[in-house]
Amino acid sequence: MTRVWGGRTLETKYRRSLPDEQPYGESWELVDRPAEQSIVNDGMFAGRSLHDLWTEHRDEVFGDGFDSDRFPLLIKILDACDDLSIQVHPPADVAPSLGGEPKTEMWYIAGAEPGARLYAGLKRGVTREQFREAIASGMVADCVHDIEPRAGESIFIPSGRLHAIGAGLLIFEIQQNSDTTFRVFDWNRPGLDGRPRALHVEESLRCIDFNDHEPGMDDPRGATLASCPHFEVEKLALPAGSAVASPDPDRFSIVAVVAGALRSIDGRSFHPGDFVLLPRNSAALDTTADSVVLRTFVPNQQR
Repeated sequence: MTRVWGGRTLETKYRRSLPDEQPYGESWELVDRPAEQSIVNDGMFAGRSLHDLWTEHRDEVFGDGFDSDRFPLLIKILDACDDLSIQVHPPADVAPSLGGEPKTEMWYIAGAEPGARLYAGLKRGVTREQFREAIASGMVADCVHDIEPRAGESIFIPSGRLHAIGAGLLIFEIQQNSDTTFRVFDWNRPGLDGRPRALHVEESLRCIDFNDHEPGMDDPRGATLASCPHFEVEKLALPAGSAVASPDPDRFSIVAVVAGALRSIDGRSFHPGDFVLLPRNSAALDTTADSVVLRTFVPNQQR
């Protein structure tokens, strides 16, 4: 997707064919939204949409225990060549009154240029009143906490956390299936059409957690990078000749290749930037080189 802050890394690093010379900031890798759909590219369901599988073959492909109308996750690659807007996603108790959907996410840093920054949470001591004054004076950036991440690190972004991705970062984003974002500041720049992008000041003020001060990058708990009711994400370093499968064979998982190479039982190869949905009871993927992968699954709350 074209974005004012995007670039061409999807093309140069991940071999994606981009249709024109515009800046592309997002690749939606697994998506089941009304206007955007992932399509199965091989096998008995080739040509079917993710939503088709979710509605017509849910138990067969994904396992039991799921009752949402749509596939519960949305997974993206983000290529930030400029700073994204400072924004917030609504918590579950606020989203309906604002006409949106709640959104919690996590970011895995797949690449970071020297000096690249993330913005997350508020600087210590900043209050709601001070933040509102900063909006009026154009000084929002002075209120937001910034971090210099390194490739291989991750950070959890719960709904309500003020945040932005800075220039020079390549990110794998794993989130709830939601597309609700409220921008509170956009660096006083125009959009691709030459006009300022819309801001959502009052909505943002209702959503921001004003007790969220100066978070850092996350410390993994063993292989686990992030764990919440919506998703669990693990980072696995796998030697050549090993394999990766779903942690629960009765439920689906998603494997993202960070480095190395994987191969399926039917001979398909997967390389950095590829995402593979493993159906329930599917065979493991073999590593054909030393590899690093992210494995994502939805925790089974019924067990």
